[in-house]
Amino acid sequence: MNAPPHPPAASLHDRALDDLRFIRRTMTNAGSFTALSGLGFVCVGLGALATALYAHRLSEPQARVWLWLGDAALSVLIGLASTAWKARRAGEPLWSGPFRKFSLGFGPAVAAGGILTLVMLRDGQLDYLPTTWLLLYGAGLTAGGAFSVRVVPAMGACFLGLGAVAAVAPQAWVDGLLIAGFAGLHLLFGTLIARSYGG
Repeated sequence: MNAPPHPPAASLHDRALDDLRFIRRTMTNAGSFTALSGLGFVCVGLGALATALYAHRLSEPQARVWLWLGDAALSVLIGLASTAWKARRAGEPLWSGPFRKFSLGFGPAVAAGGILTLVMLRDGQLDYLPTTWLLLYGAGLTAGGAFSVRVVPAMGACFLGLGAVAAVAPQAWVDGLLIAGFAGLHLLFGTLIARSYGG
């Protein structure tokens, strides 16, 4: 007496459906999760606001630049700490795929900004620093944000826009453009990220 045939087609069909569900879930999570901390961006924005208000009181241009560089270094620490906190809460490794890809896109533009800043400081050519900072930070966010949620490259595009304005604006506008970018945009987009993407 022959044994009843096994239904391999049904089993294969079920496995294929499970695989498709897994792929869809993975793609959905990748599209809706950002390893970047919105709360971290808010803290960076508040720090930039305090820096801008204090820098405005300084008469020496180089002293203002060094103050902004100190704020930038503190912002990097805040960004790393807040991202690590958010990743730990989400059960993700810090050097996960999305964060690693963001860093590889973001890092070169920021490194270029740092090198150009040192060159301009050495040569005493400080007039184009705000334009350089806004444009390269915007370029970094746009490039790194290609691997994150849409709000991140949108933030980068706003920085690029401010940088373009700074390139042609009168010198009297510079402080306001820096505040609008590094304080205002961080506060605005940080709040959006915190509310929409889990902190």
